[in-house]
Amino acid sequence: MKNYTPRLKEKYNSEVIPNLQKKLGYSNIMQVPKLQKICLNQGVGQAVNDKKLIEIANDEMTRITGQKSVVAFSRKDISNFKLRKGMPIGVKVTLRKNQMYEFLDRLISVSLPGVRDFQGINKKGFDGRGNYTLGIKEQIIFPEIKVDEIKKITGLDITFVTSANSDDEALALLQELGLPFKK
Repeated sequence: MKNYTPRLKEKYNSEVIPNLQKKLGYSNIMQVPKLQKICLNQGVGQAVNDKKLIEIANDEMTRITGQKSVVAFSRKDISNFKLRKGMPIGVKVTLRKNQMYEFLDRLISVSLPGVRDFQGINKKGFDGRGNYTLGIKEQIIFPEIKVDEIKKITGLDITFVTSANSDDEALALLQELGLPFKK
């Protein structure tokens, strides 16, 4: 178990690095962009009225990622939303190293193909600095979530943080890793 490396990490080291080195014209393999972390966020706006929703979201996020999620609290008062400073409003997880590659592998091979009428993910989620954010409308696409036990269907955001200097480099990296972008 000590020498275990995820399938996608092996693919990155053996295939993706040489492909990107040729494609982007790098002389050194250390210039090739890499995936640094994957951040998952789920906002639970109705938690202002029902505290149980945060616990449910926390449990679901922990099951999806295989890592304990953290509750996010509001930073300021907003009277229009009946929000007070310090109230729980969402859950978040940051995945790195092997857990990051395992989650990405499950996302690409199991979860995304399970989306109804799936045509590919949009290329417009880049931020200009080489990071990509993907919005998912329903958490039930993940096999770890049992549809029978769901109280409320909520969405979540998945952010891929890369070491790429531009959106084009990040797009090339994510395509090589296997993310199914629209043509």
